[in-house]
Amino acid sequence: MRPTRIERGHLPPAGAVLAQNVLGSDGRVVLEKGAVLGAEELQRLSELPWTELHVIELQSGDVHEEEAGRRLAGSLAGDGVQVETLSAGAFPLVARHRGVVDYDAALLARLNEIDDLAVYVKPPGSIAREGERIGGAKIVPFVTRRERLAAAEGIAAGGLLRVRRFLPVRVAALVEDSVEERMLSRARRALEEKLAFFGSDLTLVERIPLATDAVADALRAALRSGAELILLAGGNPMDPLDPALLALERAGARMEKHGIPAQPGTLLWLAYAGAVPVIGAPSCGLFAKATALDLLLPPLLTGERLSRAAVAALGAGGLITPEVAWRLAPYRAGSARGQLDPE
Repeated sequence: MRPTRIERGHLPPAGAVLAQNVLGSDGRVVLEKGAVLGAEELQRLSELPWTELHVIELQSGDVHEEEAGRRLAGSLAGDGVQVETLSAGAFPLVARHRGVVDYDAALLARLNEIDDLAVYVKPPGSIAREGERIGGAKIVPFVTRRERLAAAEGIAAGGLLRVRRFLPVRVAALVEDSVEERMLSRARRALEEKLAFFGSDLTLVERIPLATDAVADALRAALRSGAELILLAGGNPMDPLDPALLALERAGARMEKHGIPAQPGTLLWLAYAGAVPVIGAPSCGLFAKATALDLLLPPLLTGERLSRAAVAALGAGGLITPEVAWRLAPYRAGSARGQLDPE
């Protein structure tokens, strides 16, 4: 590209790009910066009261910002992401469906090292609703080079940015039988509402005695009934002889991570019975609050198997405050993310 200053009495060549707004006699914008000058625009320029113009003359290998931005956004949009029309100089990237924002942050950083390009996205792991803007792609100057765009498209090939869809999951809740009915009823309503956000169902709520054999039997029964995720509420996770912990091995389950690096909710744990996640919580009263449970549910309900390493990584940003609300689902309009209003 060749930046050029044009003085009054001359006109820029056809095909040049305006690098500034051009105003009419009333002070309003008549020709906007970024416009490609054709015959009509050149005629209007000859009639407007400007004294100096800054334009960019396109050269071989140059790509206008609109074409380049559209191509860049299209290359970024993977499963669950759509590109909307140009807005404020950028192409919005929008979630097609409800899910978890997913991309390789290192690749995104590599792409943004390329001159002229800017791609910005919500943090990986953010919860997106359908139709929500999750990022944007912009060409910073009015023109970029074809090789820069090609390098970015190579990095983004296949769709760098995705929104992993939530899956309909059958959830069972096994609750210590000492929990009073009022608290159990409230916990059930809260859990049903949270799961509904993800498109999942609470198919079983059962009181169980807090004894090793009883817990193991209840776990096996829930698995036989088709539960795809099990919540076990009650007990004392700090006690290595807690019946809920001892029951896991007896039921054929394996502990993945005892203690979740998030507060509130450090006493939760995650185990697996085959492919079925089992989450332990010391109290069903946690269901209505924003806790580590609300960090575990979104990835699990996309079908992701959370490894010990993945759970350990939750500690970065694991202090659950309004500043990390992007990690939590907006369960109810008007309520803080991750929680429900007290009833």
